[in-house]
Amino acid sequence: MDSAARKTQDGDLPLSFSGKTVWITGASSGIGAALARALSNDGSRVILSGRDEARLAEVAQDCEGETLLLPFDVRDEDAMHAATEKATAWQSGVDLFVANAGISQRSRATQTAMQVYRDIIDIDLTAQIAATQALLPHFADRGSGHLVFVSSVAGKIGIPLRTAYCAAKHGLVGYADALRAELSQTGVAVHVICPGSVATNVSRNALSADGSARGRSDSVIDNGMPPEEAARRIVEGVASGKREIIVARGGEDSWGEQRRTPDALFDQVAAMVANGYMDKIEGEG
Repeated sequence: MDSAARKTQDGDLPLSFSGKTVWITGASSGIGAALARALSNDGSRVILSGRDEARLAEVAQDCEGETLLLPFDVRDEDAMHAATEKATAWQSGVDLFVANAGISQRSRATQTAMQVYRDIIDIDLTAQIAATQALLPHFADRGSGHLVFVSSVAGKIGIPLRTAYCAAKHGLVGYADALRAELSQTGVAVHVICPGSVATNVSRNALSADGSARGRSDSVIDNGMPPEEAARRIVEGVASGKREIIVARGGEDSWGEQRRTPDALFDQVAAMVANGYMDKIEGEG
């Protein structure tokens, strides 16, 4: 396993992404845009993806380094595969992929249409898995790189008015944790990001009970962590090799820490893989 996939030891400098190529979905605003600016200004080449090409172009103008715009809807698998081919062919290929696209929810379960559950799970979970699966051969061939999944504190605990969102984000954590174990001997690192309230349009864009956009924010989000601070914490966490990164303040930080998966447990599951668990199960019968 390369140094990028291990925790840094005392005295070691964190990994630098200068000169690396980073692909970010959901890059037109919020955490994704802040990550693009932070990484680009630190020397990364950045691929920006999202549905709104004009907004992606605005983010690119704020980036100091080279950028590539690949606009597409994450639910459009044909467009996603076409974007993957372009991303992996650009420069030296993708070194770090950030699965950040998503949408939230603000509605009671008793009032929420089933289609809202389907839409949120499709965007926040299924589409993120599909994009990652398309990239896996690229990372496997390289034997290095980082897969970064932006879940949520709501992916570790259940938050009211977000039953669909919590289901999707918990699922994303489960997929990422299992994938990390499978890739633990390959040199490819997997990181899960669990933000709390960040001052973005997440509440304004959240789906209501009937599937329409909420259209207004709330005080918790408006008073949340600035996206630039969230981006800084994410970059620092990934660079230092952390597998699960809680990006929150106050009570939300406490909730996330209480539900943090111990590193020892990650190590135990990785040891199963190292000792031939997958080959043994596949060879049975």
